[in-house]
Amino acid sequence: MGKLSGKRVIVTGGGQGLGLAIVQSLLAEQCSVAIHYHTSREGADGVVAEAAGRGLKAQAFQADLTDENAVKSFVQSAADFLGGVDILINNVGDLIGRRRIEEIEVGFWETVMNVNLTSMMLVTRECVPHLTANAQSSIVNLASLAGRKGGHAGSLAYSTAKGATLTWTRSLASELADRGVRVNAVAPGLILGTRFHNTHTTKESADNTVAGIPLGRAGDPDDVARPVVFLASEYDGFITGATLDINGGVYSA
Repeated sequence: MGKLSGKRVIVTGGGQGLGLAIVQSLLAEQCSVAIHYHTSREGADGVVAEAAGRGLKAQAFQADLTDENAVKSFVQSAADFLGGVDILINNVGDLIGRRRIEEIEVGFWETVMNVNLTSMMLVTRECVPHLTANAQSSIVNLASLAGRKGGHAGSLAYSTAKGATLTWTRSLASELADRGVRVNAVAPGLILGTRFHNTHTTKESADNTVAGIPLGRAGDPDDVARPVVFLASEYDGFITGATLDINGGVYSA
């Protein structure tokens, strides 16, 4: 694993849930971190204060990542703060709501795609000039087990977006390889203790899912943060275009 100390990292959606756990793990590795948030200001500001208390460099940036101009401003401000970008963690995404095919309206479909795909494309596009300015750099995308298996009923749009994230990862890895940028993804399964599942998963559904997990438990945010940090560190490694499945044995590719 490459040494992350001093690496300059942008994390989207870093104010809560998986993003917050990832930020905390990167700070533990002595990274400098630009923490994006949309509405989770309290969490983002809290981890910035935590970093300052440990003598580490971190700053929070608010932006709506579905707004092209807002993304341009955010990435430039983050890069200016960091003095460049070595690593990008595309964490932002959401189910938005559960709707079966008969209930999906164009507006809902577009919202899900914008939040999960367009935001990632915009942030990545703006970061690429900064990433390719380095000899070696790394991107890690957050996909989902839903992108592998299709998800539970009502998650058709979200599962489609996360399946596209897997393809995006492979394609982008090929496109950026000759410029020294490695691109990988993680696909978490049931990760409890996050706002995502607190909002979209009932206890009954979670219990039923856990019953089918070979390891016999749900994951927690640190179970995702550790592999993300590992893949981020592979800026000088030989892994690219890969997806690491984090699901307790429910799915393996």
